[in-house]
Amino acid sequence: MLNRVLYTHVPVSDQDEALAYYTEVLGLEKRVDNPVPEGPRFLTVGVRGQDLSLVLWPGEPAVAEPAFGRAPATYTLETDDCERAYAELSARGVRFVTGVLEFPWGRVAVFEDPDGNRLQIREGR
Repeated sequence: MLNRVLYTHVPVSDQDEALAYYTEVLGLEKRVDNPVPEGPRFLTVGVRGQDLSLVLWPGEPAVAEPAFGRAPATYTLETDDCERAYAELSARGVRFVTGVLEFPWGRVAVFEDPDGNRLQIREGR
């Protein structure tokens, strides 16, 4: 009956700035950029080769309840080398709120986009 999850929304204050950040800084690909009658445009980005898209839609950033002393990340981007990704993204201006954290199941580093949405890179074991 249901086949896949296709989209999830990321609330952003400026679609053009968000598009530049998610494509030029994070390296995601722009997928769809269509006008919506009497509203903001339908704008999506995603990881090359993966179906799931992030819809960059105007709105207030989501703020989750803190757990273990920090607010959890809303979106997780998988990497095969967390340390390398952390160094490369930091050099591109990504604002990390943690260093690389070690867990029994892998490593993560949490960052915020320009609107304060929390994301993380994750390397599983």
